[in-house]
Amino acid sequence: MIAFTKGRNTNTADELWVLEHKPVLTQGLAGKAEHLLSNSDIPLVHSDRGGQVTYHGPGQLIVYCLIDIKRLGIGVKKMVSLIEQSIIDLLSDYEINGERKKGAPGVYVNGAKVAALGLKVKQGKTYHGLSLNIDMDLEPFKLINPCGYPDLSVTQMKDLTDNTLFLNTIKKQLTRHLIDHVTRR
Repeated sequence: MIAFTKGRNTNTADELWVLEHKPVLTQGLAGKAEHLLSNSDIPLVHSDRGGQVTYHGPGQLIVYCLIDIKRLGIGVKKMVSLIEQSIIDLLSDYEINGERKKGAPGVYVNGAKVAALGLKVKQGKTYHGLSLNIDMDLEPFKLINPCGYPDLSVTQMKDLTDNTLFLNTIKKQLTRHLIDHVTRR
């Protein structure tokens, strides 16, 4: 991501990188050690994104948003809002009511976090992005204060809908929502 972002020019197309991670804890630039509550075998990786500590693992969709927001004429707050709305729209496709929390980036359902955001902006270009909990082991979140919030509950789509979930279908749907929101902002 860093090499791609550094190598971009005004004609470089924006990209979304969609993937799953092996189990890993990542800590953002402002990350405080007190938010890591317990040691484990899960590796801790320090990241240059915003935010505190979070967990990534199988069954969680990661979308790295490599977007030239300067070219789009929007700021980082607008980009965060577009990402959040894309997730809310995806959840709505599954009859799940997602919402924002003022001052706490991400998407929540009944107060529990279902999607986290952590962006980095360099020279008007974003990288890093979002994680959406779909059908995963939520136990590792007990090792941390998710995103730096003590006692924050996390949830996943599997526990919020009776619909059958297919990761590849959700990848396509979320990417479509992101592209739609970014291009029509």
